[in-house]
Amino acid sequence: MSQGFTQILAKAFKEYRLHRLEANIQPENQCSIDLVKRHGFKQEGFSPRYLNINNEWKDYQRWALTLENWH
Repeated sequence: MSQGFTQILAKAFKEYRLHRLEANIQPENQCSIDLVKRHGFKQEGFSPRYLNINNEWKDYQRWALTLENWH
């Protein structure tokens, strides 16, 4: 997963010239949190009851990476 994520980041920042990427992750999803942390994402916020999944509101952490902080 890490190798593929590295390729996605490169494409997003180089080819598509994006300035910022965000990932919204459920707090109990430690594997995804670890993945974005390894790639330089910083936690920016917490969104309670952000998304309704199977009739249950779920909280999310908001992580982001900007072009300036990539690599």
